[in-house]
Amino acid sequence: MEKAGAPTTQRGLTAALALAMLLAALGTSIANIALPALAEAFAAPFSQVQAVVVAYLAALTVSVVVAGRLGDRYGLKPMLMAGLGVFALASLLCALAPSLGLLVGARVLQGIGAAFLMTLSMALMRRSAGEARLGRAMGLLGTVSALGTALGPALGGLLIPLTGWHGLFWAQLPLAVLALVLAWMALPDTPRRERAASPPLCAVLNRRLAPNLIVNMLVAAVLMATLVVGPFYLGLGLGLKEALVGAVMAIGPAVSIVSGVPSGRLVDAWGSGRVLMLGLGLLAAGAFFLAVLPGVIGVAGYVGAIVVLTPGYQLFQAANNTAGLADVPADRRGTVSGLLNLSRNIGLILGASLLGGVFAFGAGTEDLLHAQSAAIAAGMQLTFLLAGGLMIVALGMSCRKVASGR
Repeated sequence: MEKAGAPTTQRGLTAALALAMLLAALGTSIANIALPALAEAFAAPFSQVQAVVVAYLAALTVSVVVAGRLGDRYGLKPMLMAGLGVFALASLLCALAPSLGLLVGARVLQGIGAAFLMTLSMALMRRSAGEARLGRAMGLLGTVSALGTALGPALGGLLIPLTGWHGLFWAQLPLAVLALVLAWMALPDTPRRERAASPPLCAVLNRRLAPNLIVNMLVAAVLMATLVVGPFYLGLGLGLKEALVGAVMAIGPAVSIVSGVPSGRLVDAWGSGRVLMLGLGLLAAGAFFLAVLPGVIGVAGYVGAIVVLTPGYQLFQAANNTAGLADVPADRRGTVSGLLNLSRNIGLILGASLLGGVFAFGAGTEDLLHAQSAAIAAGMQLTFLLAGGLMIVALGMSCRKVASGR
């Protein structure tokens, strides 16, 4: 366990890591709102401009473990700074891209840089936080990640009318440079004794860590299902206007921002095992509420279910990341952080694809835009009954692990 020497140094370290995590999350969501503008600018169909979003997420997913292992091998600080440099360069290339193909290529590079930001920020926060404050540190990163995801569409909506789509990427460049300067100034150098060759991946991926990764994947899939299915149900099932759909969909990220740090404090006070159970219990209840309450009391039922589910997600994230990184040797923290992020990203992809497919199956049609509201409601109910079942499975796996003491 290493600590920064002075409060000012600790604040600078926390600011650098929080900004790095914010950038990675911001890159995930900021381009979504620009898809119509990109389709017009490049005279391309939606299926092609969608690659601007998918390329980033795919590159992020496949790079997180590599980023973690490079951090373990060559030092967390230099590899985080390298990632910030790559992210800054990629942001510049995105802003200057003259064609859709080059923009997609630059987004791949940006996703690779984001993998270093997301993975190594978690590992460095683990190294700097004391055991008594580890949950709080993980909760802070969860809050910043939620803030970045929520800020992306809002910031994009402000910038596009003023600067066009280029402005989305110009805005990320000075933030990346600022994070790079903060990291260089505030982060402690990695001791040479930590720069030995990293252990084999199979030595890190053991029976103690595997349940954390599996449950992390299941939870992320359920979270993504709310983001994919929610707009369809609110707009087509309940007939809400677009502005109101956006307002209702913003409630989840807002609750995440508020509940992240308190979740971490609860982990420090109660221990990761108890908070993990509480978080999964709320996730299961929220999923079942989503299956039932909107059909009974409409928008109020949807909002009530989200208000139950979202704090459960933040409690789970703070507890699961704390448990996954607890007692991990310094030369393995980057790799473990990478595996936790990899399992989460795989879960997001599965939630969008498999649970999205369940929604279409329950609705009885792939042409959701022309489906009846009753069909949309049926798809919603089936999706979240299954999601609730997945959370019961996750709860059982976690109970078994906590009971065995692993």
